[in-house]
Amino acid sequence: MKRFLSFFLLVLVSFSTSAQKLNKADKVTLANLKAHVMFLADDKLEGRRTGTKGEELAYQYISSQFEKYGLEAKGTSGYLQPFEVNEGKQILSTTFLIMDGEHFKVEKDFFPLAWSGNGSVEAIASPSLAENGGPWFYDLKELLEQNQNNPHFDLSNALREKEKAAVSKGASALLLYNSGSIADNLKYDSKDRSAVSAIPVLYLTKSITAKLLKDISHTWDIKLKAEQGDKLRKGHNVVGYINNNAPMTIVLGAHFDHLGYGEDNNSRHTGGTAIHNGADDNASGTAALMELARLLKNGSKKSNYLFVAFSGEELGLYGSKYYVDHPTVSLSAVNYMINMDMVGRFSDSSKTITIGGVGTSPSWGKLLNGEKKMPFAVKVDSSGTGPSDHTSFYRKDIPVLFFFTGLHTDYHKPSDDFDKINYNGQLQIVNYINRLVSRTETENKLVFTKTREQQTTTSARFTVSMGIMPDYTFSGGGVKADGVSDGKAAQKAGIKAGDVIVQLGDFAISSVESYMQALSKFKKGDATKVKVKRGNEELLFDIVF
Repeated sequence: MKRFLSFFLLVLVSFSTSAQKLNKADKVTLANLKAHVMFLADDKLEGRRTGTKGEELAYQYISSQFEKYGLEAKGTSGYLQPFEVNEGKQILSTTFLIMDGEHFKVEKDFFPLAWSGNGSVEAIASPSLAENGGPWFYDLKELLEQNQNNPHFDLSNALREKEKAAVSKGASALLLYNSGSIADNLKYDSKDRSAVSAIPVLYLTKSITAKLLKDISHTWDIKLKAEQGDKLRKGHNVVGYINNNAPMTIVLGAHFDHLGYGEDNNSRHTGGTAIHNGADDNASGTAALMELARLLKNGSKKSNYLFVAFSGEELGLYGSKYYVDHPTVSLSAVNYMINMDMVGRFSDSSKTITIGGVGTSPSWGKLLNGEKKMPFAVKVDSSGTGPSDHTSFYRKDIPVLFFFTGLHTDYHKPSDDFDKINYNGQLQIVNYINRLVSRTETENKLVFTKTREQQTTTSARFTVSMGIMPDYTFSGGGVKADGVSDGKAAQKAGIKAGDVIVQLGDFAISSVESYMQALSKFKKGDATKVKVKRGNEELLFDIVF
């Protein structure tokens, strides 16, 4: 509370100081920006994680502002456009394992592998005997010892081979355990979307393994059930529209979701559970979006304006991807899209912002420098892609711009709070975008041009790239290429946008992360095979990195 009061007094002082230099309109914008960010970054919204009560409080607030400013509701349910987020799989509560009457705990004592089949088994079985029609036990010890110095060994692929052999010989379930000292690092991978087995496949942890090793020839009375299902949550875009009955529409967007408590493993915080308020990322861009809606409502009538506050950006551009696939205005009438993500940390010393997407239209260079006295220096990035929502519009051949004031040490940490926002800098950016929009309305529809692709980040470390942009919203097995870069390895091999990569060399691909892990096994100049699904066809390509 003291921190809030101190900040509030600081705001009053800075506001009164800056107000002397601002006109009446700027004073209103500045006050609104502060109010918007402080609401969205308040602890009561608990980090605005997609699908939570905090997200609901945020979209209710944004909707109320759109309504206040006179925007037409342009979602599919008023201002809202709901969409599903498929987080992968989850172990259902009906899963159980009982051995000799002892009930074991799922995730603590055992868990089904993500590619386990659903099903129930009641049988008598022994680790020392594999019988047709019963559960089979398999000890990983020997397999791990034989391959501990093999750099190309892939445990997942090896287990799939064991599973296929067990199924072909009549096993009703496969129970995996590791009696050796070499760690197998197996865990439940909710993102694994590889083909599902015909039988339940369970991994037994050390607590059960110790019981098995007491008498490996013991016959166990086994009752088990493995059940998994999709883990879904619902996100919501907020969509408002100014219809001036013009031939072209300008889209302005910003994502309003953030990390919640860091439950999706995308936090950089290491000090325990904490609310990630995301003041810069991206309450700042959302506040700018709402103020531009207010300003443009009373501005030029030469274009229509669509304002979209996206959710699910932090999970992989879910909201913007859904919007461009289910647009509420015709994308053919869209002139361009402006995305604002992290525009709250303008540096008063460097006085520089980054604008991405400059290469997506030959008109951008002239339009961006169309002012005699620029309010800041501009660092340009030509690429139309990147880890934010403009990428989804670029994929639809729409020119884009991406406004960004830079990374900082509070990025994806609980310390990204409202008292660190440079509101005067944010005001300069809002006013600049407002003037830029006016300049574009003297132009014909902007011509779209393709640009280079930005590389995707991952926990894997790799030195080669295929040159595809993965579709993070794809819920099938493998990795779907949302885009393919010109002149890169994938295009040279014959891979196209929409292809689903299911194998890279010896490595089966079940998710984006497994794809990145496979890439880390190769170096520049290596040649291998890539298996893809194209519609109902399965194709094999030669690729050279």
